[in-house]
Amino acid sequence: MNRIDKKFKQLKKKGKKAFIAFITAGYPDLSTTAKLVIEFEKKGVDIIELGVPFSDPLADGPVIQQASADSLKKGTNLPKILDLVKKLRKQVSLPICLMTYYNPVFCFGDKRFVDKAVASGVDGVIIPDLPPEEAKEFINYANQKGLSNICFVAPTSTNARIKLIAKADRGFIYYVSLTGVTGSRKNLSADLKANLARIKKITPKPVCVGFGISSASQAKAVAKISDGVIVGSAIIEQIKKNIGHHNLIQRVSGFVAKLNV
Repeated sequence: MNRIDKKFKQLKKKGKKAFIAFITAGYPDLSTTAKLVIEFEKKGVDIIELGVPFSDPLADGPVIQQASADSLKKGTNLPKILDLVKKLRKQVSLPICLMTYYNPVFCFGDKRFVDKAVASGVDGVIIPDLPPEEAKEFINYANQKGLSNICFVAPTSTNARIKLIAKADRGFIYYVSLTGVTGSRKNLSADLKANLARIKKITPKPVCVGFGISSASQAKAVAKISDGVIVGSAIIEQIKKNIGHHNLIQRVSGFVAKLNV
């Protein structure tokens, strides 16, 4: 049982839901990323999702696209992010997941990536463009090493596909709340409750909701009908607003504290 499984077990005992915070690694720089992770844990964030910047982020909207582009310009790459996680493990105990596209993993080498990630203290990986049908070898090796492979379920996913994903998935199921890319939205999807109920009938695994959640009221509404809430773009927007400000860490972590479910 890795840190993700332990976290959900602890939350269930307390009757609480998971609050998962996404930030792009290296935005605005790796030092700031490390400080944010440390402060987020103090503010009650349950799981950190670290985005690995990539030049072609097909699931991400403009906010995260720009953060990724800026991070890449600073020279951020997968080895540096794994080193960052290794250093963070001396100060934080919360679960850390990497959100990455498959290209960096493929170039790094699947098995080498899994080995390095586990050795660095990474608990899970989310790879949007690596569907379960094409990820059997990767998933099998990750399972052997204790690295959770977290899969997406979309509003358009059929029951048969949800069963396939649930079988391949470890840690929690990432429910994409809308048919589109990441980014803040004014309203939650009308079919969110019904789709979550459908997924929960198929699998007992924790289901966390991401994409489009940008306010405390939305986070609370989603927490009532799911096992966890994932917020990304809204946090990145706060980082962008405060770049250059001496209180960036405090301001962003303060915003995150208000979102905590």
